[in-house]
Amino acid sequence: MKGEMGVLFRLFDYGGAMYNILVAEDDLDIIKILRLYLENDGMKVYEAHDGKAALTLLNENPIDLAILDIMMPKINGYELTKKLREKSNIPIVIISAKAEDSDVILGLNLGADDYITKPFNPLEVVARVQSNLRRFYSLNEAETENKGTVINVGNLRLDTVTCSLMKGSKKISLTSTEYKILQLLMKNPGRIFTKVQLYESAIGEYFESDENTIMVHISRLRDKVEDDVKNPEYIKTVRGLGYKIEKQESKS
Repeated sequence: MKGEMGVLFRLFDYGGAMYNILVAEDDLDIIKILRLYLENDGMKVYEAHDGKAALTLLNENPIDLAILDIMMPKINGYELTKKLREKSNIPIVIISAKAEDSDVILGLNLGADDYITKPFNPLEVVARVQSNLRRFYSLNEAETENKGTVINVGNLRLDTVTCSLMKGSKKISLTSTEYKILQLLMKNPGRIFTKVQLYESAIGEYFESDENTIMVHISRLRDKVEDDVKNPEYIKTVRGLGYKIEKQESKS
């Protein structure tokens, strides 16, 4: 099964299966080291040396997670992330030498789940890949077994079987990380979660450099669910502590 349908299939049928990881990077030495560590962890690696080749592999193979460099020929990592998000919500991890806050924010805003700057420790990359895979695929399997679970807060309706969000009659598209953050908040209305708690629940082990990452994900969620992001109705910032979603009666 190919392309998007292959991705959807693997959401519910991956027990014991080898994960397929795409590494899109024009530095052959980096591909070599990532392949070594990922294959040693039991994963199958597809490699692409430019963005166009990566897009072809994504369309023709059941890729479970994509590791993308930014500065690639033909199609850069930002554009590739945007194209991938148009049809799939598989985890995307960006690895790039572009380390400015604006670069990280742009990558996350386009739909990446995680952002690692070069130079990197390959063991950290493997750990983050494992975390994203575990949280994305294990979460979907667990929610599938828990049939009929719908979380309602105000005008928001989160279906944990289809992993879809409705605001009134409008369907809102979420990345896997956004979904996991929102699910945690909506399951616990009124409870305050720190940035570390949200990050570790949605992505994995927290590093000091990841503070901006969770802020960007919260900002993107507000853009999607709030009528006025400057005066949010749902996702509230508790100064000095973290974030919470307000308790609200469900609206019919």
